[in-house]
Amino acid sequence: MSDGPLIVQSDKTLLLDIDHPQSTDARRAIAPFAELEKSPEHIHTYRLTSLGLWNARAAGHDAESVIDTLLKYSRYAVPHSLLVDIAETMGRYGRLRLESHPVHGLILITTDAAVLQEVARSKKIAPMLGERVDSESIIIHPSQRGHLKQALLKLGWPAEDFAGYVDGQSHEISLKEDTWKMRDYQKLAAEGFWHGGSGVVVLPCGAGKTIVGAASMAHVKATTLILVTNTVAARQWRDELLARTTLTEDEIGEYSGAKKEIRPVTIATYQVMTTRKKGLYAHLDLFDNHDWGLIIYDEVHLLPAPIFRFTADIQSRRRLGLTATLVREDGMEGEVFSLIGPKRFDVPWKEIEAQGYIAPADCVEVRVTLTEHERLTYATAEQENRYRAAATTATKKNVAIALAHHHSEDQVLIIGQYIDQIDELSAELGVPIIKGETPIKERELLFGQFRRGEIKCLVVSKVANFSIDLPEASIAIQISGTFGSRQEEAQRLGRILRPKSDGRGARFYSLVARDTVDQDFAQNRQRFLAEQGYSYRIIDADDVYSGQI
Repeated sequence: MSDGPLIVQSDKTLLLDIDHPQSTDARRAIAPFAELEKSPEHIHTYRLTSLGLWNARAAGHDAESVIDTLLKYSRYAVPHSLLVDIAETMGRYGRLRLESHPVHGLILITTDAAVLQEVARSKKIAPMLGERVDSESIIIHPSQRGHLKQALLKLGWPAEDFAGYVDGQSHEISLKEDTWKMRDYQKLAAEGFWHGGSGVVVLPCGAGKTIVGAASMAHVKATTLILVTNTVAARQWRDELLARTTLTEDEIGEYSGAKKEIRPVTIATYQVMTTRKKGLYAHLDLFDNHDWGLIIYDEVHLLPAPIFRFTADIQSRRRLGLTATLVREDGMEGEVFSLIGPKRFDVPWKEIEAQGYIAPADCVEVRVTLTEHERLTYATAEQENRYRAAATTATKKNVAIALAHHHSEDQVLIIGQYIDQIDELSAELGVPIIKGETPIKERELLFGQFRRGEIKCLVVSKVANFSIDLPEASIAIQISGTFGSRQEEAQRLGRILRPKSDGRGARFYSLVARDTVDQDFAQNRQRFLAEQGYSYRIIDADDVYSGQI
């Protein structure tokens, strides 16, 4: 028995003692393979899952390194049954491989004939299989490559895909590194993708995921389709590619609600790709009617279901997913793993912060006590309306206004979920608002004025959660959100993490109504902050009014 910070249990939970001097080192060591479940004050609970272990395996961590980490930091003897389970679970990854055969085309091959026999008998998998080549390999219909990987993952036998990729139409793309220098982790991320062929790179907002995309394009040197969350993000990608690569304006097209340009590098929005006309997805032929060498999925954790379905059919194209968090609230992390690819690179947010590439952040939860009338309104609301009743009170709005006044010299973003709530805030503060109905030109104008400091405060809806580059934003005030979404917490914190020109840190306020579901949801969102090593403090709304913040 040692005095480590970790208690490893046979039910696959890991308890981390936050007050232990080695807790930070232990948290970083287990982050590649364990998922945080609960994060109260003193003991954080992590869980080992098959998908987490397979992602770790794909990113280069073997069972031995995972077991060594647990043994190193565990306070008590690690249950032998758990060590066996980790080794066997991670050993399942790659027991089946997809390969290209010079005679038979796409084949599924195994190092364990019994495993191949087992999966071949599955009613879901059998229709995807062709003839047997021998006891260790079987022919696969090429159109079933993605669907087979999905089905094998669900059976607990994730296949490694070595079948290769079509080169796509060649197109020269190089980085202009004479005017700027890539960071070491960006190079490692792009190389991790290139050597793996397809997969996901996980980096914090502000750490340069676009540059990783550009470097990956320079590796592939082929026509590229980039899928993004909205038109503002599309134009930010275009500007970044023009600044960082040899691409010219004529080589980059925008495929959105406003434009339908198809160029060697085409940037399309998820919204236009999933638009339906007469029940059909009118624009999905953009995927397969062009000989793309690379498809980049920005904010891959938000990928809509129709894009997943179509991605299953284009497994011969190289695919790169970019995200700040692999958490999906719909539980479809397995679809990302099997269809986009496993995690190829990940780095803790705090590590990037320590290198000075993202700003340090102070996370503050402001507890708000509702008035008696507001409590009664909340108590009598239908279950499905209770969060809104708690999140949109006048008491909360007044605290947000007080915080905005307190930080009047800073660049402040006030972020909310409910349009009537943020409309009121915008009107009472006399500051501009950006929401779904705000025209793209007006959004770009307001974001530009905010970047230059001509506007000190902006009220934004959830449209500003994603891919918006606001380097000087240093204060975020979250007044309402999408229930307990950890991915949203990551995106909103990310809006203020760009390094500031004067070296200032950032502060992320989250306003939470006491004794309501708002408080329950806040605990779930805080799991993300804890997972990345951010401590957060809880203050009372009275401290805001007294200026003790």
